[in-house]
Amino acid sequence: MSSEFVCTSMILFVFVIILQSSGSHGHMVPAIFVLGDSFVDVGNNNYLPLTLARADFPHNGIDFPGRNATGRFSNGKNAVDWLAEKVGLPSPPPYLSIDSNSRTSYLCGVNFASGGASILNETTDPQNVRKTSSMIDLTIE
Repeated sequence: MSSEFVCTSMILFVFVIILQSSGSHGHMVPAIFVLGDSFVDVGNNNYLPLTLARADFPHNGIDFPGRNATGRFSNGKNAVDWLAEKVGLPSPPPYLSIDSNSRTSYLCGVNFASGGASILNETTDPQNVRKTSSMIDLTIE
C-alpha cells in the first residue's frame, strides 16, 4: 500500500467525518485553518513576488464564480472551497492577504497553503514558495 494512498484515504476520512457532523447540528465548525500545497492553495502565491509557482493566469479561474483567476491551481473551486461551503463558512482567505496587525481577522479561518510546498524544505527552495515548516510556525504565532 503506497503512502500516497494512505494519505489520501486519511484526508477523505476527515472530510467525511466533518461533513457527517455538520449535516444535523448546524454551524458547529467555527473556522477552517488550512496547511498544504497547490491542491488547497487559494492565492497565497499571488503575494510572493519571486515565486515560479503561480496560478493567476486566466485559464485557472474559468469555472470559478466571476471567471477570474484567483491563485487557485484549478479552473474552479478546490477541496477547501467545497468543504467550507458544506459547513456554512466562507472559504478561508490567503494568510498573506490579511492585515497582520489584526489578530481578530484570523478568528474566521486562514489558508496557509502554498502551491509547490513540500514536507522537505530543500525541495521548495528553487521555487521560492512557502515551506511547510514555515506554515506550521505561522499557525503557532
